[in-house]
Amino acid sequence: MADILFYHLTESTLEEALPGLLERSVERGWRAVVQTGTEDRRDALDQHLWTFRDDSFLAHATDREAYPAEQPILLTTGEGNPNAAQIRFLVDGANPPELSGYERAVFLFDGHDAAQLEGARVQWKALKEAGHAVTYWQQTPDRRWERKA
Repeated sequence: MADILFYHLTESTLEEALPGLLERSVERGWRAVVQTGTEDRRDALDQHLWTFRDDSFLAHATDREAYPAEQPILLTTGEGNPNAAQIRFLVDGANPPELSGYERAVFLFDGHDAAQLEGARVQWKALKEAGHAVTYWQQTPDRRWERKA
């Protein structure tokens, strides 16, 4: 069973939080897949990951480009895992595929968006009932993650 982490964004945006989480995943030697709720969001994150910091970028591609299997980070709207990722990030209320093939899955949800909050609650309950190890993390005022459950 995969470890499932729910990250409640209260102090930063997805664009601010996701790059650091992806960097740590790649540093662990993991491939990552980021599943978005829409193509527009996928494309916006694609642009952002090239320019999020002046001294860095994250090598990645989207699911519409050639050679997805070779990508360390793949952005998608689909449920597949073409780059054999060990970690899957689900953002903007993306509906998860079967997660048992991953080491970890991370749901990032905006604490200021009622639909995302409700969606996270529904996913939490379903995944916990399915036997996954589920933890809930919330941002502190200094943007660190604190385990709440």
